[in-house]
Amino acid sequence: MRIGYLVPEFPAQTHNFFWEERKALQARGIETLIISTRRPKSTLISHTWAESAQNQTTYLAEISIGEAFGLIVDLVKIGPAGWLSLFGAALSGCPPRQIPYNLALILPALKLVNLMRDANLSHVHSHSCAGAALIAALANRLAAVRYSLTLHGDLEDYGTQQEVKFRYADFAIAITKRLRRQIREVLKKDAPMRIGLAPMGVETEVFKREGPYVPWSGKGPLRLFSCGRLNFVKGHQDLISAVGLLRATGIEVVLEIAGEDDSGGAGFRKVLETQVSNLCLEEAVRFLGAVPVSRVLAGLASSHLFVLASHHEPLGVALMEAMSCGTPVISTNRGGVPELIDHLSNGYLVSPRDPELLAEAIKLVALDHAMAMRFSDAGRRTIVAQFRSDASAIELERMLLKRDEVSKEN
Repeated sequence: MRIGYLVPEFPAQTHNFFWEERKALQARGIETLIISTRRPKSTLISHTWAESAQNQTTYLAEISIGEAFGLIVDLVKIGPAGWLSLFGAALSGCPPRQIPYNLALILPALKLVNLMRDANLSHVHSHSCAGAALIAALANRLAAVRYSLTLHGDLEDYGTQQEVKFRYADFAIAITKRLRRQIREVLKKDAPMRIGLAPMGVETEVFKREGPYVPWSGKGPLRLFSCGRLNFVKGHQDLISAVGLLRATGIEVVLEIAGEDDSGGAGFRKVLETQVSNLCLEEAVRFLGAVPVSRVLAGLASSHLFVLASHHEPLGVALMEAMSCGTPVISTNRGGVPELIDHLSNGYLVSPRDPELLAEAIKLVALDHAMAMRFSDAGRRTIVAQFRSDASAIELERMLLKRDEVSKEN
């Protein structure tokens, strides 16, 4: 089987999962052609495999003048019935301000149609329910391109026209039970008949600790590590405030944060840097920017605790990476995190937006060696048992094979 594998702005800082899933699909006999919307900012490219990935990727937004002319000719050829179906999908439920954007997606959709034909692809799977999903839906209206979607977060986070995006999909996959329920409850008749469940996962043979975990001794630096985009919803500002509170009590907390903002360092990072300066934490908080897996592994290995203070986290691959490495985790009880972390069993959960509560949790786990060791051991076991990187590939393969069975029956 040969399919298109659509990931927007690939390969960016959070895309290691997709690279690993592709390898898992390949091992199961499913060949994937990487397709993306456009290239990410250079400051958001951090992985050692990124250059190879870009060379293998077809970018739908990269259209030359000559290619654009050919695509317009293709558009003219589809005729009035095709135009009606295409523009109906592009404009259905579209806010007026978004109409120019949607119309601009028609040429990338035509490019996708031609790519599917020329590369002999039987299906395209989109790992986004934003613009990439609409491109897939428009390609379906243009040439009956078969596609599917994975929902990685709340529907509202991916913009309007979710009904259109899901209506024509062969199937969908949700990364949590909560999101699967959301697809059915919100989209109702527009939800695909088949909705799979496949949490994101990590490569446990890569994300593992070389030596035993050693809790904080109570003396010297208490080393914290966090990893995530520098975005308000990730709650880094709350974690920084918690660091300030802990240091005010005499605990020598130091924090490393891996990840960059969506503007390549010119956006929310500036807000966080100002906060660090105002709290006089320049020697305690270090921003690493977008870093490769090797640096994440080093940060996890050298830290006593991993903390992610998200206001809302769909599931949390960064949490999985930490747990797989046996680093005790503290996070918030929102979104899909409770499907990953069982409070007091394999990690510690607090309410979001509460630096004081977060500081108390960090101090509690750091000083309770038995609890920290329990989280280290149970966290690793949880990931190995339930959140391996090949789990999503297995589910995608199952859904694709079921799609073909349904086609034969019809």
